[in-house]
Amino acid sequence: MGRFLTFAMVAPMASFGMLAVGERRDGADRPARSAVLGLVGACLGVTRADGAAQAALAQGYGLALLCHAPGELLTDYHTTQSAPTRRNWQPATRARELAEAGDDLATILSRRDYRTGSWHLGAVWVRDAAPRWSLEEICAAMREPVFTPSLGRRSCPPGLPLAPQVVEGETATAVLLERQHNGPESQMHARYGLFRDQLAGHSRADEGALVVMDMADVAAHAGDHPVIRREMRRDEPLSRTRWQFGLREEAVLHCNAKVGI
Repeated sequence: MGRFLTFAMVAPMASFGMLAVGERRDGADRPARSAVLGLVGACLGVTRADGAAQAALAQGYGLALLCHAPGELLTDYHTTQSAPTRRNWQPATRARELAEAGDDLATILSRRDYRTGSWHLGAVWVRDAAPRWSLEEICAAMREPVFTPSLGRRSCPPGLPLAPQVVEGETATAVLLERQHNGPESQMHARYGLFRDQLAGHSRADEGALVVMDMADVAAHAGDHPVIRREMRRDEPLSRTRWQFGLREEAVLHCNAKVGI
């Protein structure tokens, strides 16, 4: 038996960024590993400049996701004001940056992908013998976060509580399926019907669930569920300050058991 921290990532609007070059900012149908670790770090109060804490998050914990509903794709034509780059100029806030730019302001145009009505569950477990944070400490931080959690962008707050729970189970896949069947989100959905319309045409409940995790974790955490494909994703955090991410091989598992909310 292993110990896991499970939590929900449900939102009326989310943004799961991928490689972004130029004005086109594509989005994935599920959160990246770096995005979920960023969510955990925000709850703990870890800043981007704290390299040691960022490394502890990236290296010390395993992660698996159950993807119930990817959400419907929404592309936004986005405009924003920007100031020209200046050497040795680091304004403390965006408001100050724009104010000090004066008449030199420019406009950046971009197209950004969002997902409406997305529904994902996460499971985190400890890899290190001496982790920087215990699962209980992360759980407490998710209940009372230091920084406001969001799903991809600040404009995308969770639509349901993260509702973290420390549980025991045989595998990460097993605890995710158990939460999908009997977790707090099923009661919330039945009570409030918050995302019924959005999820009706975009969930995977009729064909089973997809669970994703590092390929290296499949032997220990996939159980009897088959790997249907492998994907290379550039979402392994290397440096948050330099915005650098490494490649990671992700396994996509198909769980035949139907799940519902």
